[in-house]
Formats: sequence, structure tokens, C-alpha cells
Amino acid sequence: MAEQVACVTTEWKLIGANHRVCVESFPDPKVPGVTCHVSQARTGGISGSFGLAQDPSQFSLACRQTGPITLPAKLPKEATVFAEDTSILFKETRVVRMWDEAHKTLVYLAISRKLIDGAPANSISTVPVMPWGER
Repeated sequence: MAEQVACVTTEWKLIGANHRVCVESFPDPKVPGVTCHVSQARTGGISGSFGLAQDPSQFSLACRQTGPITLPAKLPKEATVFAEDTSILFKETRVVRMWDEAHKTLVYLAISRKLIDGAPANSISTVPVMPWGER
């Protein structure tokens, strides 16, 4: 569901793919008018070239209003809106949308999940629900 925007090399590798940071964009699947961008470190080298490397839990998240926001009638208080494996087994980056009703704000939390020994790495972005293009 995510679309790759671009990747930037962070370390050149003699054999195999370079280490990089890649940026992907994805729309919130249930809330039209919100787009998120997540950057993630990608491990290169021989193991990275074959998809066997475990990517580090290093990422950043930015979500913004990119059009009129239409909230569904029954928006869950919490829902996964993005998930991507960061190792061949048992590790992923996940973005969870939360609804802060009191402040009329969508909260997006990116976390790194591991089956064993969970990772505390996280990033947060908020989108206040406001009128779009009205004066």
C-alpha cells in the first residue's frame, strides 16, 4: 500500500547493496485527506541484497492533512494503518492511528515490533482535524 518516494545512500558497500534510508508515503486507508511519510534505515551488504538482513529500528514519521478530512462514522480509537517487515522473520515497523477525541486530533505512532525482546524505538506525528480550504 505504501509508495516509495526515494532512497538515499548512507554507506557505500563494496559487495552488495549500499546501506540507505528510504522514504515511503501512504494514505490513511480509513481517513481520506491524511497522508503519512515514513523514513526507514535499510541494511545493505550481501545479506541486505538477499533480503536476509535485519534492518535497524531507525525511522521517522510525518503525517499531514493533504485534503479534506472525512472521518468515518465509527472511527476506532486505535488501528494499524501501515506495517512493513524489517527482517526475514519476527520484526516489523508498524504505524498505529489513534483518535484523541478530546482534542479532535489524529495521532500516528510508528513503532518497531519484535516477537521477542520488543524494541522501544518510536516516532509520533499528529494531525488536527480542521476544515480544509474554507475561510
